[in-house]
Amino acid sequence: MEIKAPRGTRDVLPEESYKWHYVEDMFRKVCSQFGYREIRTPIFEDTELFQRGVGETTDVVQKEMYTFNDRGGRSITLKPEVTAPVVRAYIEHKLYADVQPVKAYYATPCFRYERPQSGRLRAFHQFGIEIIGSPFASADADVISLAMLFFQRLGLKNLELRINSVGCPKCRKEYGQRLREFLKERLPQLCETCNTRYDTNPMRIIDCKEEKCKKAVEGIPLMLDYVCDECRDHFESLKEYLGSMGLRYIVDPTIVRGLDYYTKTAFEIVSRDIGSQGTVCGGGRYDGLVEECGGPPTPGIGFGLGIERLLLTLESQGIEIQKEESLDLFLANIGEAAAKKAVSMVYALRAAGIAAECDHMGRSLRAQMKYADRLGVKYTMVLGDDELEKGVAVLKDMAGDGVTQVELDAEKIGQTIMTKKGE
Repeated sequence: MEIKAPRGTRDVLPEESYKWHYVEDMFRKVCSQFGYREIRTPIFEDTELFQRGVGETTDVVQKEMYTFNDRGGRSITLKPEVTAPVVRAYIEHKLYADVQPVKAYYATPCFRYERPQSGRLRAFHQFGIEIIGSPFASADADVISLAMLFFQRLGLKNLELRINSVGCPKCRKEYGQRLREFLKERLPQLCETCNTRYDTNPMRIIDCKEEKCKKAVEGIPLMLDYVCDECRDHFESLKEYLGSMGLRYIVDPTIVRGLDYYTKTAFEIVSRDIGSQGTVCGGGRYDGLVEECGGPPTPGIGFGLGIERLLLTLESQGIEIQKEESLDLFLANIGEAAAKKAVSMVYALRAAGIAAECDHMGRSLRAQMKYADRLGVKYTMVLGDDELEKGVAVLKDMAGDGVTQVELDAEKIGQTIMTKKGE
């Protein structure tokens, strides 16, 4: 029986990994320019972190987490998202005692048990950033503008920035009452999940993807009409900052996001190029999360975006990612003595900073040259008995007809290649 990758996972093969390197390098560069530094958290955490941080009523906690007991009987969960682990690290290492705000970014695997589809896997990878410690809307604008600049540098077009305010515990109390009044008579028309949300988190009903639920809640009261003065002022300030940066946005009062910790700002960046799964980036403010996880009252905001979905969006827009530089030199060989010499020479060239390769399959000279062509090397050199005896060989430029005779000295060969590359 053939063993295959588990459902909802995929391999990144050598011929496509350059795309991942490109977006990862671009993300790290943009984050560095914004003053963010990388944070790395464990692949798994105590389950309680996500129950408290993400929210026990969310789909993530109720339906999607990979949770198991380890050999010590502790409940462990593969991280389904990264904000809660970053907050845990912020508290555990007392980063709140450092200069604020703390600005961190991450690039990490995540895991959610859900129905696999285009751009949505069970084992996926996520970019994200967090600003912890600032209550001001300028931090919100900083987070959003980083995402927009990152997408701009990748060459993405036709993106929509959608923003909303989901209020705070103070203004949500009145809104929750109005929402339940509106939904009470419509409960028989709603799905089982939405009926559960009615008591625990009725705002999430707005986000339901079931067609019957969408129809039933037409005309539903929206949080933006009930926000308190503080939340409204914060939202207006955010819009001013975005406007001053020249970032166009759409106010979308239906954005609620799928996690319980969001307060005030919630936003999504949407592309129409990957169909129904059009959100390529989403995030928001979480002013109560640090305290909920056991730390001091501390505001925060961040975003997350799926790398697989990002690559799909690039592909759908026809954006080509340039392949990484090929090998500098392929050293072909004829005969046993030359084969041994080729191995030692290639090692010496690599130590000198030249990307070099030789044959490891016992190919004929003709087959070696075909292999070199497939590798896309810049230069080739043939090593045989004559070359070994004379101590020289011919370096051939594969991009043209130029040939150069060089001594069989790794340092001199390396200098010759570096000179030619600089011409």
